[in-house]
Amino acid sequence: MEPLANRLRPTDLKDFIGQSHLVGEGKPIRLAIEQKKRFSFILWGPPGVGKTTLARIYAQALGAKFYELSAVAAGKGDIAKIVDEDTGDEPKVLFLDEIHRFNKAQQDYLLPFVEKGILTLVGATTENPSFEVNRALLSRCRVFVLEQHTEDDMRTLFLRAVPDISEDALDWLIAVASGDARQGLTILDATISLYGSVSLEHLKEAVQSRHLKYDKGGEEHHNIISAFIKSMRASQPDAALYYLARMTESGEDPLYIARRMVIFASEDVGLAQPTALVVANAAFEACRVIGYPECVINLAHATSYLAMAKKDRSAYAAFRAAESDVRQYGELPVPLLIRNPVTGLMKEMGYGKGYELYTKEDLMPEKLKNKKYFPES
Repeated sequence: MEPLANRLRPTDLKDFIGQSHLVGEGKPIRLAIEQKKRFSFILWGPPGVGKTTLARIYAQALGAKFYELSAVAAGKGDIAKIVDEDTGDEPKVLFLDEIHRFNKAQQDYLLPFVEKGILTLVGATTENPSFEVNRALLSRCRVFVLEQHTEDDMRTLFLRAVPDISEDALDWLIAVASGDARQGLTILDATISLYGSVSLEHLKEAVQSRHLKYDKGGEEHHNIISAFIKSMRASQPDAALYYLARMTESGEDPLYIARRMVIFASEDVGLAQPTALVVANAAFEACRVIGYPECVINLAHATSYLAMAKKDRSAYAAFRAAESDVRQYGELPVPLLIRNPVTGLMKEMGYGKGYELYTKEDLMPEKLKNKKYFPES
């Protein structure tokens, strides 16, 4: 009954797939494992790219006792039990999954054990650790960035699991897994359990989860997000909410949706209702902090607000026009009037001469004098 992903989990680097920039010859994690260097580090990368596996291989190389906790469910008491356990001379490696979910107090509690070497910490996160891990703890850890598995990585992995898989089934599985090895192996596991063999038809039949059916890199993904944006642009909240529900029910990353709404707030609502950007940013932050399932309420609130808001693309259009001039004319000289006279020589050359705080003089470069990006300005 052990999941396929666990049965195939490598126990040493020779069977590890991907992350050659970290585990290739002469690369940092390989050297740490080969030389049994003991230090704390954080693995930052998307789901299903080998963070847990690397932590296990590292602990095994050190001859350490391996502890695995999820920051979602663990607390100070769990850490205290690990610290208090007598392992003799055997070092302790704590693998803390989703370390970004530990709050400041929990991270502060963990810090002295890491600092004194009582625990060797291997943290794993899908979020930027410079934002989510406090500075004191982060300064005691190295950060390694893991990359999403390539199609070749996934092909190698799935062929290792099912050597006789057909090419069409393999291509479909690679597309659906979208770089997440664990998700792909879960689909294979379900297929084998149900049908005893793997074919394209069996794979599709076995995938019952709506989240797995949603191809985040395929045409439908792009069609739905396009329909969502265009419905808000057309001020049709009902349609926008329908397409929002299509995405959330399919397990789309809520932060992806929220990011597009933040962009929309400035690009399409713009100056007509500047508070739209505040609402969109608040929705993004709510999604980041709360997550599924409750954050769909925040997304629905912001979607309705943006759809019903007045629209004004003038700031967006004006910037694109300015951008076009920059690309066409290159680095045009800044007028002397608004140059910064930071040295005596610059003052002698006229930098900043005659500048007034609320000057009415045209401050565009000479070649673009009287150019208007905002017609009413």
